[in-house]
Amino acid sequence: MSSDMGNVSGTKQRPWRLKASDDGSPFAAWRDPSSLPPALVVRAGAAELRFHLRCLNDLHEMLKDHGDWMLLGTAGERESAAEGTVEAWARSPKNPVAGWYGLTDGQRGQFAAFIPPIMEALDLAEVEAARRRLRMRAI
Repeated sequence: MSSDMGNVSGTKQRPWRLKASDDGSPFAAWRDPSSLPPALVVRAGAAELRFHLRCLNDLHEMLKDHGDWMLLGTAGERESAAEGTVEAWARSPKNPVAGWYGLTDGQRGQFAAFIPPIMEALDLAEVEAARRRLRMRAI
């Protein structure tokens, strides 16, 4: 994992300030290693979403194994995620947590909106809009 993971940014006192991959809306994010399970917290407007903190490592490993660009496929919890996308992987019973990476019931979706920009800020992945289709790959 990138050495940036150990620095002081990405804390509640000094969150990352980024933009969502799907619509460019601003959000703040930080690690909360003391929660059970350890969480990655995203505050977007008034909403607070929590994801398994391990998603950063797990997604990076999956993308390295995938070896190419992967579509993001952002979708809300109640929406279906397109097969073969980052969002579908984040909900799959075949991923390392055997299901949803989202920890906030009712808001477990949107993984592909918030996690890719964090991974890009940590130099773990690159994200691009190719022909208006959002995609990412591991670095």
